[in-house]
Amino acid sequence: MTDDRPAEAPAPPLRKIDTLAVLSPAQADAVLALLAEAARADGQQAVSEQGRLQLRGGAREGVRHLLLSVGDQLAGYAQLEDTDPVEAPAAELVVHPAHRGRGHGRALGSALLGESGRRLRVWAHGGHSAARHLAQVLGLALFRELRQMRRPLTDLQLPEPVLPEGVSVRTFVPGQDDAAWLAVNAEAFAHHPEQGSLTQRDLDDRKAEPWFDPAGFFLAEKGGELVGFHWTKVHAQENLGEVYVVGVRPGAQGGGLGKALTTTGLRHLAQAGLPTAMLYVDADNKAAVSVYERLGFVTHETDLMYRTES
Repeated sequence: MTDDRPAEAPAPPLRKIDTLAVLSPAQADAVLALLAEAARADGQQAVSEQGRLQLRGGAREGVRHLLLSVGDQLAGYAQLEDTDPVEAPAAELVVHPAHRGRGHGRALGSALLGESGRRLRVWAHGGHSAARHLAQVLGLALFRELRQMRRPLTDLQLPEPVLPEGVSVRTFVPGQDDAAWLAVNAEAFAHHPEQGSLTQRDLDDRKAEPWFDPAGFFLAEKGGELVGFHWTKVHAQENLGEVYVVGVRPGAQGGGLGKALTTTGLRHLAQAGLPTAMLYVDADNKAAVSVYERLGFVTHETDLMYRTES
């Protein structure tokens, strides 16, 4: 006796989302591999440098990792950081290119809304149309625009920087200058918690990265005290220099120190043979955008942040 009924199609693998405070080394490797695949497809990273650094090294206060799996495959990842004392938790998310178009992004977004108590900010790096659509589906509104600006360095003709009276510039000495730099960074970016809240652990994470080079980390001093800095960064794979962060202590602002430090760093990157420099600046920071435009920078691409309606 035989059964002539057609065989039933196998059920599709179930989707599940695990929320973790710490990733194992194997999980971190899997997330980094997913991010690399997505970056190759999208032309940019879906998770910021800070987010990638937070994948390793154990638990981080306020940080949660959401792993979306289909069967035994990692198909999506999201990171939620709840460390800002005022603003809603911030998130980044990505779906593996091979698993897109199946509702996984919406599932991760919904999970983030649940984890955050429906108080959420989400970055969309590059501001792609798919990200804008997902934000709309999740009921998020545009909140912030972060511009990546670039300028060529091959024709750089910036004059010798003019420092305010009594100010000198030297390079960062790891271990010796850590505490003073963290203090000035906190003062300079008190209005910008993403940067101003950096801790010794965050600084150590960056010092351990292959790109870290104290020769490109400039400190301005006056009367033996640190009053400003320009930390440059080299993206070796892209052959790209970055104005990583420029900060001036509030009491030292207004005397041209920021411009002098920016010029110092750009000249350093040009002397290193890099063809292009980049930087990030908030679109609503009109004064900074104007300064960078006068230095020859133009907008290259834009990152958008969306948030739940308050």
